[in-house]
Amino acid sequence: MPYLLALDQGTSSSRGIVFDVEGRIVASAQHETRQIFPQAGWVEHDPIDIWKTQISTAREAIGKSGIGLDDISALGITNQRETTMLWRRDTGEPLGNAIVWQDRRTEPLCARLRDQGLETMILEKTGLRIDAYFSATKLQWMLEHIPDARKLANAGLLAFGTIDSWLIWQLTGGKVHATDITNASRTMLFNVHAGQWDAELIRALEIPESLLPDVLPSCGNFGATDPALLGRSIPICGVAGDQQAALFGQACFDEGMAKNTYGTGCFALMNTGDRFQISLNGLITTPVAQSGQVRRYALEGSVFVGGAVVQWLRDGLHAIDSSPQIEALAHSVPDSGGVVLVPAFTGLGAPYWQPDARGTITGLTRGTTMAHIARAALESIAFQSTALLQAMERDAAQAGASVLTEVRVDGGASANDLLMQFQADLLGMPVVRPAVIETTALGAAFLAGLACGIYKDLDALASLWQADKTFLPQLDRREATERMQRWEHAVSQACLPAPDRS
Repeated sequence: MPYLLALDQGTSSSRGIVFDVEGRIVASAQHETRQIFPQAGWVEHDPIDIWKTQISTAREAIGKSGIGLDDISALGITNQRETTMLWRRDTGEPLGNAIVWQDRRTEPLCARLRDQGLETMILEKTGLRIDAYFSATKLQWMLEHIPDARKLANAGLLAFGTIDSWLIWQLTGGKVHATDITNASRTMLFNVHAGQWDAELIRALEIPESLLPDVLPSCGNFGATDPALLGRSIPICGVAGDQQAALFGQACFDEGMAKNTYGTGCFALMNTGDRFQISLNGLITTPVAQSGQVRRYALEGSVFVGGAVVQWLRDGLHAIDSSPQIEALAHSVPDSGGVVLVPAFTGLGAPYWQPDARGTITGLTRGTTMAHIARAALESIAFQSTALLQAMERDAAQAGASVLTEVRVDGGASANDLLMQFQADLLGMPVVRPAVIETTALGAAFLAGLACGIYKDLDALASLWQADKTFLPQLDRREATERMQRWEHAVSQACLPAPDRS
């Protein structure tokens, strides 16, 4: 029986997972990655730490699986998107820490691009809004602030990449500098209609073209691993950014199907088929993982702080000792007691796009306990996701397209039954959790398996998807609407201007 190895490099950890051909997990390993916060609004990762943890989990997963190396047919990669780094082509040495997708330091550069009147052009070419979330202004900042970076880049001595490119470079011993269409599309430099780097955008943002990786379909040939790393050379056949990989792993291949991933952030995507649709409701348009020549798209909304709010309760407030404890603490009270927590620690993403918003707790009383705050923290994940999915429904209705009938969920926090039930209650539609919630890694494995011929087509993959539990809405629709109104009121408080302390 052939097997597939998936490398899943996320914001808070690196994972290696071995899947069998039925999409079942055979073995896995996970290592946390270090989070670096140099100052308010800045988030960084150590590229060497990312590489060491990722290759270590790959070796551990293979060792735990008990299978022979010759049984691994191919390797797939999925990764945190937008996170940006530079390294030297001659030595492979990073020029500094990676700037993480959550980082907000480049908002002044974004304001400069808006002032130059580039917003409409960027939206039409890339499907993206001008925001510090995406890679282009992170790369600009590096070129302007890292000593000699601009000089080295102009001389063709540097390589730019998102995390997938960094891992491909390391795995192939520096032989391949490539990315896939989903990761390229998150840079604000990639024309999603033409399927290539956009010369006009590259000039406007003053990016040396020699920095950029080759762009390949998500399902294709990305080289092979150096035999010294894993014991033999394994072909790298699938690459996709984590959210497109999750959409693929959830078998959302048809127009109108949607998934929501509950990780460090939350990311909802709805397949719009071959229709490139500019959102009228604060979402962005993004290519889905491309397995053939036909380009397909999705509407996407991103919650910057999803599961990270649980990490904040653990590491910031010391309210819990471990993340799984939050469900019991939240369950110890019947509701949040009127408390609403808006975790805008790094601003608010879609559909609000408020980079200056800050975290807010409303509804506190003398009777508020940590249990109420914990429940409000969990509920904040569902509130933010509901705002995204309702925006998708409005966009679909305005385009005369299929409306949502269910949402498939995955990611670590989707294992929390309390959260999933509240999500179904707010949405008023079924929330379906699959048998394998590691769908991000599964999507990477499916892409690799499709490329190397293990799977015949998308229908073969769709037949492997299985539901584990379906959460049906139980809350009265009027009550759900009132709760969303209280959420929106709390969001308005989070978006108030900060007091002038000058």
